[in-house]
Amino acid sequence: MRHAVELSIEHLKEHYANPWTVEQLAELANVARWHYTRIFKEITTQYPLDYLNGIRIDRAKHMLLASDDRLLDIAQFVGFNSEYYFNRRFKQTVGVSPGQYRRNHYRQENMRVFAPFLEDFLVALGITPVVQCSHSRWGKQDYLGLLHVPVIDIENEDIAVLSCHKPDCIIINIGFERWMSDDGLGRLAPTYQFPHPGEDWRLTLRKSAELLGRKDRVLDIISQYEHKASEAKRLLRQSVRTQTVACLRISALGISLYAGPDHGYTGPILYKDLGLTPHPLVLQLSWGARIASLTKEWLKLLDADHLFITFDKRHSSWEGEERSMLDWSEWQSLPAVQGGCVYEVDFLTWMNYGVISHGKKIEDVLRVLA
Repeated sequence: MRHAVELSIEHLKEHYANPWTVEQLAELANVARWHYTRIFKEITTQYPLDYLNGIRIDRAKHMLLASDDRLLDIAQFVGFNSEYYFNRRFKQTVGVSPGQYRRNHYRQENMRVFAPFLEDFLVALGITPVVQCSHSRWGKQDYLGLLHVPVIDIENEDIAVLSCHKPDCIIINIGFERWMSDDGLGRLAPTYQFPHPGEDWRLTLRKSAELLGRKDRVLDIISQYEHKASEAKRLLRQSVRTQTVACLRISALGISLYAGPDHGYTGPILYKDLGLTPHPLVLQLSWGARIASLTKEWLKLLDADHLFITFDKRHSSWEGEERSMLDWSEWQSLPAVQGGCVYEVDFLTWMNYGVISHGKKIEDVLRVLA
């Protein structure tokens, strides 16, 4: 019963703009209304509709600082039927009206930051980037919810395009020069380059926070993530037990296997934070590396109980070429394929080292395995 309520809470986070009632939420969880309210309050310390309004207010705060949208449009977007009620709830929660909140924060919060492929850390720290990265084949990081933030295609647009957005500060990691010259970026705005250690996302978060004056938020962000991971690990221990897991990146070039608990975008989350059991091939083929190519012979040996897969379109010469790998007989004969235990996940959500990305991975895993 508790698990059903937890799942309904996760659903609520995704669909907060819908006109929910407590009855509808209880029905979604298939739990009696009074049981639902009691369990919901045990989990969140809030009643359902108060919790829902809190999500809406948080989203509205982000939109107030990230856009010039009218208050009515913001109210309707996050799920309030009227601007009057939105104003009242916002002032009750935040202490000032939405308009005053926007005016108060404009100067303090208006540093125009460009942080390509590090936007996850900015958003976690409460900073909206002046422009967000996109890739012609990969798209943009939709999971961050930066609906009103302009986009720059780093593969097809150059520094001249970026200059139109007038960044005050640019943060890049080593390796970004393959997209844009760091020397050119330095002429555009003060540019900070630091080694992004990937797996040590906590260090990247701390460095970003120190640079942007948000050090006071770091401990809360880390604590919230660790609590989320710990709770998820407890649930998965009961449901998955010793079943094996692997994560694959599939492109027109072939199928690649992501590494174990110490390396890569996924291993530290799946196998360390969540305590899932990697298939033996994960450790055998990717030892000391982040990723390993799978030949058809190796693929035939991948008899994992569960497979998480994501598609990389970058090398495809025609639409959907990357998915042609799924027609291989070796793929079709895998136990996870035949048992319906293959789960497709969003590419940029999973191919990311950010703390928000990691939280989304946990949610995706719980959705199919808990």
